[in-house]
Amino acid sequence: MAPPPKSDGAASPAKLAVGVVGIFGAFLYYGQLMGDIIKFEAADGSKLEREWFLQVLEAAANVVVGLAGLMVAQGGPSPHIPYKSFLLTGSTQVLAKAMTQKAQIYGVPFFLATLVKNAKMVPVMVGAIVLSGTSYPARKWAQVALIIGGVILVTVGKAQKPEAGGSADIIGMGCLGLSLVCDGITGGQQTAFKKAYKKTQGKGLAPYDLMLFTNAAMLGVALVMALVLDQFFGGVAFLLDNPPLLTAVAKFSFCSAIGQSAIFFTMANFDPLLVTTVTTTRKIFSVLLDIVSRGYVLNITQWSGIATASLGVLGELQEKFGAKAKAHAK
Repeated sequence: MAPPPKSDGAASPAKLAVGVVGIFGAFLYYGQLMGDIIKFEAADGSKLEREWFLQVLEAAANVVVGLAGLMVAQGGPSPHIPYKSFLLTGSTQVLAKAMTQKAQIYGVPFFLATLVKNAKMVPVMVGAIVLSGTSYPARKWAQVALIIGGVILVTVGKAQKPEAGGSADIIGMGCLGLSLVCDGITGGQQTAFKKAYKKTQGKGLAPYDLMLFTNAAMLGVALVMALVLDQFFGGVAFLLDNPPLLTAVAKFSFCSAIGQSAIFFTMANFDPLLVTTVTTTRKIFSVLLDIVSRGYVLNITQWSGIATASLGVLGELQEKFGAKAKAHAK
C-alpha cells in the first residue's frame, strides 16, 4: 500500500532538490535531444521521421522506470486497477505525443510546439466539462486566451522564406491541433476515472500506478502503430546504421523516463501546487532554451507573443497560489 503524500513541511529540502533537478534537468535535455533527433540527417540525406517508433522506445523506457518505482516506492500496484480506462487514456495520450513529434517533422520548431501545447488547457477543460461536469471561472478562460493569443502572435510573426512550403506549416499545425484534441480527451477521461476510482476504493490511485499503466497502454498502441505503418524495423535499421543517432535516441528515452519519475516522486512528497509550479516554469525555460540554443532570431511580434503566453501560464500559477492561501486562511 502506498504511503499518503507528505505535506511540504514534512518533506525534506533534499527531496525537493531531487525533484526539481530531476524535472528541470531531464526535460530541458529531453527537448534539446528531440530537436537533434528530428534534424538528424544520415550521410545520404535521409532522416528518421518515424514518430511511432520513437514512441515505442520512449514508452518502453517509462514502463521500465515506472515498474521499478511501483515496486520500490509503493510495494506493488493499488487494488482493482481500471485497466480499460488506462487503455483509453494511454491511447489518446500516445497519439497526442506522436502528433507533436510529427508536427516537428513537418518543420514546427520545438519552442513553438511547446507554446501550442500549453494551450492544451482548452481541450482539457472542454473534456472535463463534457465528461465530468466540471465548470471553470471566467479568469481561467482569460488565462487560456492569453496563451492562445501568444501562440498566434508567434506564428503570424514568423518571417516566411520564399522557398518555404506553406503546406508543410499547415500540416504541422494541424498535427498539433489533433494533439490538443487528444489531450482534451485524455484529461477529461483521467479526471472522470480517477474520481470514480476514489469513490469506489476510498482513496486515489498512487502516482506510479498512473505512470506504469498509462505508459504500458501507450507502449502497446505505439508498437501496433509502428508495425502497421512499417516504422519499427526500418527505425531499428536506421538507428543501427547511425550510431550517433542511436545514442541520442537512447538518451531521449531515458530522459523522458527520469523526468516522469521525478514528477511522480515530487507528487508523492509535496503539495500538488509545488509540482505544478516546477513543471510550468520548466516549460517556459524549455521555450527560451530552444530559442537560444537553436539560434532562432525572433522579431518584436514573436517576443510579444512569448511574453503574452508566458503571462497566461504564470497567471495560472498565481491563481493556484491564491486558492491555496484562501484555503489556509479559513
